[in-house]
Amino acid sequence: MTTTTVPPETLAARAAYILRGNDIGELTTAAPQLYPHLWSWDAAFVAIGLATLSVPRAIAELRTLLRAQWRTGMLPHIVFGPDAGYFPGPDVWDCGVADAAPSGVRTSGICQPPVHAIAVRRVLDAGRRNGGADRDLAERFAAETFDRWLAWHRWLATARDPAGRGLLEIYHGWESGMDNSPRWDQAYAAVVPGREMPVGRRHDLRHVADAGQRPSDAEYQRYLWLVHQMHEARYDDDKVRENVDFRMTDVFMSAVAALSSEVLAEIGDEFGRPAEAAELRVLADRFRAGVLSTVSPETGLARDEDVRSGRRIDVPTVGGFAPLLSGGDEQVVARQLDLLTGPRWCGHPGLRYAVPPSATPELAGFQPRTYWRGPQWPFLNWLLWWTLRRRGATGLAAGIRTEALRQLSDLAFGEYYEPFTGEALGSAHQSWTAAVALDWLLAAD
Repeated sequence: MTTTTVPPETLAARAAYILRGNDIGELTTAAPQLYPHLWSWDAAFVAIGLATLSVPRAIAELRTLLRAQWRTGMLPHIVFGPDAGYFPGPDVWDCGVADAAPSGVRTSGICQPPVHAIAVRRVLDAGRRNGGADRDLAERFAAETFDRWLAWHRWLATARDPAGRGLLEIYHGWESGMDNSPRWDQAYAAVVPGREMPVGRRHDLRHVADAGQRPSDAEYQRYLWLVHQMHEARYDDDKVRENVDFRMTDVFMSAVAALSSEVLAEIGDEFGRPAEAAELRVLADRFRAGVLSTVSPETGLARDEDVRSGRRIDVPTVGGFAPLLSGGDEQVVARQLDLLTGPRWCGHPGLRYAVPPSATPELAGFQPRTYWRGPQWPFLNWLLWWTLRRRGATGLAAGIRTEALRQLSDLAFGEYYEPFTGEALGSAHQSWTAAVALDWLLAAD
């Protein structure tokens, strides 16, 4: 039974109000002011929440993202809507220089974690739960778009895992979705912009009064320099890989690829695509093995790697729990579950709510109010809950759900939360926060 400090129906109604209010037609903005466009992995979670309200609207969200798919198969991390004030906007990315960029759609030139198959799964679940026209529409959508999602996974497996190691490479911290995580500090320290980058137009600081909650200007200088380098390479996958100053494997993104490939394979089985399902299971196994190969025997956490130096990065962040998503080794997973519930993570005595912070509070330089350097993220709680339940850890999954909903009882639906006080930080009325609340509260399974 869900225990919240407000009635569940009140929480659900408020979440639905936020999602509908952030809807500008063919896309739902990630947040009404701070993020006035569509972000790739946000859109997946938004579709999951929308499916509890309207299966057709959830499908429309995913179709908007697919219309922006590059000819290589890449799904870009931003699909720009009409708002002209956001920085860095389409003028900075200037993706028209890329041969593979879609025509008639303005996008960024990088990607984000491939959680989309999970959204397709949840939309299918909702359509079948509702029956009738919703079932027909959801099944037709899954069948019609299967090849588009498959192309996305194939692109990741080739362009971003060129050596077949089972570890996806990223060329910008934004691609991880965990933009300024301590995971990337060493790699960013080696990025020296070749010229001054125009950070004065930053959009985020106009909407978040406390600059300490956001990445610094020095960090933004590096972020924009990497965009400049990719633009100079015309966003060509091979040229970017060789020329950009930031080249990391992302163990969490690789685990998401393993999980989503597994889910997409199941969808392929359901719709008469056995050969493609088998291919996806091979990819899932490859990424699963890649993730497990990085686990530290000392800490039990998975580790990223600086590809240029070959150095593994031992930093205790939530990204280290990648094996909980990918699975594949019962002993590793059992140890990770002990770590997750232990005193350095969810069991830390200072936490207001027992959900994982983005870095352990014991990390030197832990910052409880700064983006991915300490705060708790509701959408990530949902992803852990869904995966743990899928893997059979139903008790722990139920506990995360209960604590996460208690956290959201402030009705702020914050982007992220201060782990000790429970204060909502970043943007209020964040779409994916409202979306996961709706799935927790309204989905029957």
